[in-house]
Amino acid sequence: MLWIITGITASYLVGSIPTAYIFGRLLKGVDIRKHGSGNVGATNALRVLGKGPGITVLLIDIFKGFFSVFFIGNFTANASAYILPEEVLLLLLGIACICGHNWTVFLQFKGGKGMATSLGVLIALALKVSALKLVLGILVLIWFALFLILGIVSIASVITAIALPVFVIIFVRTPALISASILLSVFVVIRHKSNLKRFFKGEEKRLNFRKKA
Repeated sequence: MLWIITGITASYLVGSIPTAYIFGRLLKGVDIRKHGSGNVGATNALRVLGKGPGITVLLIDIFKGFFSVFFIGNFTANASAYILPEEVLLLLLGIACICGHNWTVFLQFKGGKGMATSLGVLIALALKVSALKLVLGILVLIWFALFLILGIVSIASVITAIALPVFVIIFVRTPALISASILLSVFVVIRHKSNLKRFFKGEEKRLNFRKKA
């Protein structure tokens, strides 16, 4: 049990690393929470800090989720095998990491929206559960299609998150993964509540990669 608690705590702390906030302070000396959308995530980092830092933040946030499930999971799996099935342990570690990103202890429990970190968790899980590879591939295609059509990251993320449990139910059918996918979907929708309000008011901004004249 001690290994499980240690692993979950470590995963939460890894997820809690506020990448966008750190990059804002180091690169521009700004508190990213006071600029753009105010979100401590990759999309706002892209808007406020630029393409390079924004993409770097995105990759690090993805890696946080991957690290928690793959590396911390491998480290704790053998020690906790007699208490929890490996799949359940990995899901707990992934959820802990996403919770850390969304509600980071380092910023008074106010963090990002969890989409990138959730992607990292799913990538690591897909290495263990082959059926998830198909689900992950479908979700990536859905996200890119929606983003190309709408140009709005938040809406593409919300719709993709809602689709997650649907495809897990169709292709995976494992009760633990179905439950976890529903929870992850709820997390993403709740964290994008303000974006959804702006979208329905016609005020949600598109992400424009072209430099302003």
